[in-house]
Amino acid sequence: MERHAYDVVVVGAGGAGLRAAIAAHDAGARTAVVCKSLLGKAHTVMAEGGIAAAMGNRWPEDNWEVHFRDTMRGGKMLNNWRMAQLHAQEAPERVMELEDWGALFDRTEDGLISQRDFGGHKYARLAHVGDRTGLEMIRTLQQRVVQLGIDVFMECTVTDLLLAGDRADLAGDRAESRSIAGAFGYWRETGRFILFEAPSVILATGGIGKSFKVTSNSWEYTGDGHALALRAGASLINMEFVQFHPTGMVWPPSVKGLLVTESVRGDGGILKNSEGRRFMFDYIPDFFRAETADTEEEADRWYDDKKNNRRPPELLPRDEVARAINSEIKAGRGSPHGGIYLDIASRRDPEFIRKRLPSMYHQFKELADVDITAEPMEIGPTCHYVMGGVEVDPDTELSGVTGLYAVGECSGGMHGSNRLGGNSLSDLLVFGRRAGEAAASYAAGQGSRPVVDEADVKAAERSALAPFDVEGGENPYTIQQDLQQTMNDLVGIIRTASELEESLTAIEGLKKRARSMVVEGHRQYNPGWHLALDLRNMLLVSEAIARAALAREESRGGHTRDDYPKPDPDWGTKNLVVRLDDTGSGVTLTEQPLPVMPDELKSYFEE
Repeated sequence: MERHAYDVVVVGAGGAGLRAAIAAHDAGARTAVVCKSLLGKAHTVMAEGGIAAAMGNRWPEDNWEVHFRDTMRGGKMLNNWRMAQLHAQEAPERVMELEDWGALFDRTEDGLISQRDFGGHKYARLAHVGDRTGLEMIRTLQQRVVQLGIDVFMECTVTDLLLAGDRADLAGDRAESRSIAGAFGYWRETGRFILFEAPSVILATGGIGKSFKVTSNSWEYTGDGHALALRAGASLINMEFVQFHPTGMVWPPSVKGLLVTESVRGDGGILKNSEGRRFMFDYIPDFFRAETADTEEEADRWYDDKKNNRRPPELLPRDEVARAINSEIKAGRGSPHGGIYLDIASRRDPEFIRKRLPSMYHQFKELADVDITAEPMEIGPTCHYVMGGVEVDPDTELSGVTGLYAVGECSGGMHGSNRLGGNSLSDLLVFGRRAGEAAASYAAGQGSRPVVDEADVKAAERSALAPFDVEGGENPYTIQQDLQQTMNDLVGIIRTASELEESLTAIEGLKKRARSMVVEGHRQYNPGWHLALDLRNMLLVSEAIARAALAREESRGGHTRDDYPKPDPDWGTKNLVVRLDDTGSGVTLTEQPLPVMPDELKSYFEE
């Protein structure tokens, strides 16, 4: 078996993983990046609209305090306040750093980095590169990683985290007595095993979207980091909050769920139902009434001069817009293919659209034969982002397991119950850097390296090869299809207790079926085997989402209960924490009070 020794191993090569690797390397740690796909193919490229940072290039009044307030209000105050504070304070510097490394941002008339409007942000604060910002960010960070000579292991999947220390108990408080010793995985091409020995591991594996039938997420998003952390003894937080992006493609079926960037609405696009009516004015919550335009004329003036700064309702936070679209579709006012219409053609001239939204223009032209400069797009909500993830220390991103860090979408706390558009990319940069520095510092402070137990290595090998030992079992693709249908139908954008209970029963049945999964052939080039291993993670994380959604008896952010349609003040004071249960195959829930915000930060919400 192939073996490597590093100080810091980063699992995932998206924006968070690459920024963490750069920071760890710059701090003097011998660093490696391990990714399921090819370098440069991370899902970060799908974050097209921009990087949220209060740079004040469009609105000098903008500052970190306003960005902090917008983030907390967007998350319905369930955010970890310290993470939201650090994010708002440090995002501008991280954007300037990207530019120093070669990122080519669009410019204002004065030559500054251009910033565009996005949902939930009071001011235009998204630094952008057309509608391909995530791609430019990955290109820049990838180039930096290569320039620094950081080792990258591409098309390599991590299946287990290996621990050193007391082996007494596999659940409960084991994290307090055990620390990271390394990571075990395999090469996707050959199936050969690989072991990384390291005192620090940073999880940057992204989200969970492939558990849902309609999603904007790429194939890698199978909840690997969430499940790896759970099995190592860490806890997850906010798992009930899944963001359904308001605008995904609905036609043709081959691209259903593919993301339509919020930039379309930020640059003037409006939402219409099948009757041709601009319906979002009917869905403005009281919480945002003072900052949202009440009439079409007022909204149009905002796009033209923005002097009154009362945003169009299309730029409400994503959870509000997604619920409004869902309501219109359920009321029978949807488009022929089950969505609604997003119209920028009647609002902006073709040259403006092609310049500001080149990716969207080509995406619809090539995949749907729709010219967005001349006709509206058919769009609908798509599973896009999970606010929940590994519970971490806000300053260092350290989980409950010594030596294990988590950043990006697989970490939790920063976004509360709903993420604002654009905050994802700045989240990756801010906390990627912090995690890399903290992981390198911890590794440097170890007098002796933790030792990998060879019995754990053999157990990881047996677990990975188990699907080959089954005879007459079930195809993993059938189980995945049933899981996606279950999550789509019973744990989707609108939830009820009976359906959530039904989903948990279904997931238990799927877990039982998964124990007898069988894969044909051998370990080389075997996608069925890859899926069989991914399914273990998907089923565990899906149970965490459904169980937390059943427990939270209110509607807040990305969690909407039809049987509890309003927010509950009591639920607004606590988070739900998920841990592995005593069997090691399921999860348990506990309630945890929110961290207490300092009085000086509370003052930003008094108005």
